[in-house]
Amino acid sequence: MSSGRAVGLLLGVAADAVLGDPKRGHPVAAFGRTAQRAESVTYRDSRSAGVLHTAGLVGATVGLGVISQRMVRRSPVAEATLTALTTWSVLGGASLAREGSAMAAHLDSGELAAARSRLRGLCGRRADDLDNQGLARATVESVAENTSDAVIAPLFWGALAGVPGLVGYRAANTLDAMIGNRSSRYRAFGWGAARLDDLLNLLPARTTAMLTVVCAPVVGGSARESGRIRRRDASAHPSPNAGQVEAAFAGALRIRLGGRIDYEHAAETRPVLGEGRTADGGDVTRSVELSRLIGTVGGALAAVTALVVGRRR
Repeated sequence: MSSGRAVGLLLGVAADAVLGDPKRGHPVAAFGRTAQRAESVTYRDSRSAGVLHTAGLVGATVGLGVISQRMVRRSPVAEATLTALTTWSVLGGASLAREGSAMAAHLDSGELAAARSRLRGLCGRRADDLDNQGLARATVESVAENTSDAVIAPLFWGALAGVPGLVGYRAANTLDAMIGNRSSRYRAFGWGAARLDDLLNLLPARTTAMLTVVCAPVVGGSARESGRIRRRDASAHPSPNAGQVEAAFAGALRIRLGGRIDYEHAAETRPVLGEGRTADGGDVTRSVELSRLIGTVGGALAAVTALVVGRRR
């Protein structure tokens, strides 16, 4: 039923763009609550306990996806409907664009207090001491990374594996956001979730970086610089995936990213990605425009991929 999957992916992308996140009963939020309850039982300060916690939750989610997809496999219309609803629920493109655009407006107006508060909707960094440029840099980095994590990656796995791929990826990515950090509580327990998320994002992150290169000229950026900075700087980033897209965005927008980052649990200094000036509110706006374009092109590519994969099967 490759046509049903392809149509469903396109409809889901359109629903996310027009409607944004579901207002009530969001499945991702429900999964997060379930994961928290499970953690109260499974938590141990060890990698093995965290691996079992992650495998159980992601495995159960994939299992539900498999059952759901089998129930509609004989009807292209039913498969398209299920895929569309699932895609809509797991994508985060509209919310990412909304938060990024609001941040750009605060920065352009000099509303630093509001901008610092808004940053919490994009990432888990401390913003108390960030100035206009620091807030802009953090926002562009978050927009870049989340374009891969919340848009292209779910579409990638949805195109290859349908509903199980969509929900399985989103479950793994949500767990990484919840426990895949280096705080004292999760350094060992969250190791499995972080490594699984890294693995699932290896190809999507590189796909996002390539789409960034292709789409850069549309927002007044440089495809040549995007590709050059990605090849030169991506490997310097501590993340094997975030470095790909952040370097590509830095080159595309001709700005510098990286530097000191303060989290609630720690601080780190990352290598500088890119060349030229530091980011400002206008660069945040352009990063949002670039993210939206990448999501649109990615949706079309996902639909084509679903058709090709379905026909080969």
